Amino acid sequence: MRRLTLLLVIVVLVIAGVAAWYFRKPPRPTIRFAAESRPAVDFARLDATLPLSVEELLSLSPNQFASMSQEEVDQIYGRLTAGPIPDGAYDGDLMFPRGTDGETRLAEILNGRLKARLANVGVRKLEFLGRTLWKGKVFYRDARLLRNRIEDLAILAPITGGNTDGIEKISVRGRDAFLLFPAKLYCGQSLLDGRRESVIIDYAFTDELPGYRAHPDELAGRDGLRVRDEIRMVRPGFYLGRAYLNRVFGLNFTLYSPEVDMAGRADFKAGTVAEDCWAGTQQIARR
Repeated sequence: MRRLTLLLVIVVLVIAGVAAWYFRKPPRPTIRFAAESRPAVDFARLDATLPLSVEELLSLSPNQFASMSQEEVDQIYGRLTAGPIPDGAYDGDLMFPRGTDGETRLAEILNGRLKARLANVGVRKLEFLGRTLWKGKVFYRDARLLRNRIEDLAILAPITGGNTDGIEKISVRGRDAFLLFPAKLYCGQSLLDGRRESVIIDYAFTDELPGYRAHPDELAGRDGLRVRDEIRMVRPGFYLGRAYLNRVFGLNFTLYSPEVDMAGRADFKAGTVAEDCWAGTQQIARR
């Protein structure tokens, strides 16, 4: 009897936990999507038939992308423009697209040399480290430079050598982080949607930039993963990004600044947000 009672208690706790998780999930956004298309989405037709409205874009929050399929994320990204190049600190989150076998594309992208260097970490641990340690990016708009916010280098000791001397730190809303992985900022062609430009975050020449530190910054550069990010604006203060490793798509990410979001809503609703990058010839109707 006692065992049955204990089993019932466990079942109730599990159900309660699942229910709590379910109701904490962000609601599905009120975004219109086209039916899935193969082999690729026709972004020109998508823009013409289902342009994203101001209300749809205002309904999005950064954590909603984790519940979307990769094609839904792509359909949103293809209907965005770059907007202004950001400035200042942005909070970040990563979303790893998975294949039919449940594994992320990260395992496929790592080349032999990097696999050997990171063999003791493992792909799943790399994903965990990415989401745990990476807290966002800091944009230096005027200098056209960027650096990444890494919260705890202790876990990265095997890569950094355990030495944090000379690494600059930043505090954002009371949370400290190290500034690592510098990159160049510029406007350039999207690798997903060539009809208009995105803001490019390029690590190819990270070793030539201010603040560079060989360990671990070289991992993102031309002798490592050859990372190239691109971002487009959902609304001021909120960007959707795509990360490429050696020109192969690896993951999605979001960047968010609540202060810029609140300050820019009036201009966004009025349609007066500046475009720093080429928005293409196809006009987007914000209905």
